[in-house]
Amino acid sequence: MISIQQRAALQRQIWQIANDVRGAVDGWDFKQYVLGTLFYRFISENFASYIEGGDDTVKYAELSDSVITVDIKDDAIKTKGYFIYPSQLFANVAGNASGNESLNTDLAAIFSAIEASANGYPSEHDIKGLFADFDTTSNRLGNTVKDKNSRLASVLKGVAGLNFGHFDASHIDLFGDAYEFLISNYAANAGKSGGEFFTPQHVSRLIAQLAMHKQTSVNKIYDPACGSGSLLLQAKKHFDAHIIEDGFFGQEINHTTHNLARMNMFLHNINYDKFNIQLGNTLTDPHFGDQKPFDAIVSNPPYSVKWVGSDDPTLINDDRFAPAGVLAPKSKADFAFVLHALSYLSSKGRAAIVCYPGIFYRSGAEQKIRQYLVDNNYVETVISLASNLFFGTTIAVNILVLSKHKTDTKTQFIDASALFEKETNNNVLTEEHIEQIMQVFDSKMDVAHFAQSEPIETIAANDYNLSVSSYVEVEQQREAVNIVQLNAELKISAAKIDKLRADIDSIVSKIEGKDLGK
Repeated sequence: MISIQQRAALQRQIWQIANDVRGAVDGWDFKQYVLGTLFYRFISENFASYIEGGDDTVKYAELSDSVITVDIKDDAIKTKGYFIYPSQLFANVAGNASGNESLNTDLAAIFSAIEASANGYPSEHDIKGLFADFDTTSNRLGNTVKDKNSRLASVLKGVAGLNFGHFDASHIDLFGDAYEFLISNYAANAGKSGGEFFTPQHVSRLIAQLAMHKQTSVNKIYDPACGSGSLLLQAKKHFDAHIIEDGFFGQEINHTTHNLARMNMFLHNINYDKFNIQLGNTLTDPHFGDQKPFDAIVSNPPYSVKWVGSDDPTLINDDRFAPAGVLAPKSKADFAFVLHALSYLSSKGRAAIVCYPGIFYRSGAEQKIRQYLVDNNYVETVISLASNLFFGTTIAVNILVLSKHKTDTKTQFIDASALFEKETNNNVLTEEHIEQIMQVFDSKMDVAHFAQSEPIETIAANDYNLSVSSYVEVEQQREAVNIVQLNAELKISAAKIDKLRADIDSIVSKIEGKDLGK
């Protein structure tokens, strides 16, 4: 068992390496090399462990490439999804890196060979392009080949020096934790661009628990705007005791982030046949239509981004948007993501979606979409969170929970805006905060100043406003005032003031009389 202290020490070490090696290169630009190197080490050790099969007498890294038969290679690719020759293993390359004058081109050739090994196999799509952002010829590494090789060797040496222990379950957990730790730190230091591809783990835990609440098994889990895959992986951690039968599905529009997400799956020991992360625009080029419906959907889509909307007249006939009778505004695609998720949701499942607060009270098309959602009883819960929980934005976002199997026609509103702890530059949700939210989400009980459930009729009468503040009364922080008592005290004070003025006037008159007598 790996201790919290060991994990913390390893994370401090890897972040120090990431900062020491990059030199003058911006951390955001350099992240691909540190993350890619960590991934390279993981798949090398994972592959070697598979080939050795627990036999201590076999040391795959010490074998000659020439002993690898076609059958060995074929079986390995069918199982692991890729192949790495002994000479291509991270340990061997890192061990000779300092004296290798062609290190950058050797690495490029190795990465290309690993990707190409999957060509023609079911894993081809999952492996292709994984190292695309690990550009060993980039001037970011230095202006000369010598400079590039020197920096690459330093990264390899630094990652090689990390102590992950023997390759077993806890070893795999450490790799996954280290990768997420790096992504989290890069996101935290990248401002808005970081927040676009990474959902903080504490928020991810809440979203995953909401989406999979009381489900003993799910067919598969889906994130239509998956970023680096952090939400899907939190679902895996939360659901380890149960079964995600057909794996993890996601779509991501950014090429670099798409690669990060696929690496992230491997680093959390999710084999290629248990995940499918596609590249593309979810709203205009959706994947997985043949895979739906999904029992669990988690998502933190981009807030109020522009999309083609009504400029594409065919979209109003799209199965995802047609039932609402109106498209989300071109300048605010938020509800397009919501309707997409709803369309992909199974009759037994839930979708938990992070949303910009404005969509819950604005008029126009967004009001009509809210009416469609409420009238059809899809809105289970709306939760308002504290501000400054996410990287790159301080806004207080909401979580929208959709369900197609509600047992009543009420919608629950939870005001969790007071639940947070201050940590460095951001606020965080603690385990206690998440538990508090989940308890009231489960019970659906009304709690003064925290949770309130309202019937469809009440929401309809309120113009289908779904803002939490419209239904959960804010607790009065000021001390209650007793008006009767206050008036009585004011009368007494006024009488005292009148007497004091009379006394002063009397004293002044006496003084003036004495002066006149002189």
